[in-house]
Amino acid sequence: MYLEIVTPEATLFSGEVDSVAVPGVNGEFEMLKDHAPIVSILKEGQVKIFGSIQLEEEVEEKFTKIDKGVSLVINSGTLEMKENKIIVLAD
Repeated sequence: MYLEIVTPEATLFSGEVDSVAVPGVNGEFEMLKDHAPIVSILKEGQVKIFGSIQLEEEVEEKFTKIDKGVSLVINSGTLEMKENKIIVLAD
């Protein structure tokens, strides 16, 4: 599945991932390949990205390595997933 994380400043990540966990307003949830289409508002927390993640050098410091992936702290945002493509608009 394909993930794109976009902020007002830049696109922080775009690439293939195994799964993504996000801080939804009603609690954290995780999406895997073939997840049902969803649109959600995100609250302050961590976007956790799992898989073989290759980060661009210029954004590497924004991410923290975690077991089997990386995480990114966000203040808020929105998420849309459909047809195995996730777009996170993060603040």
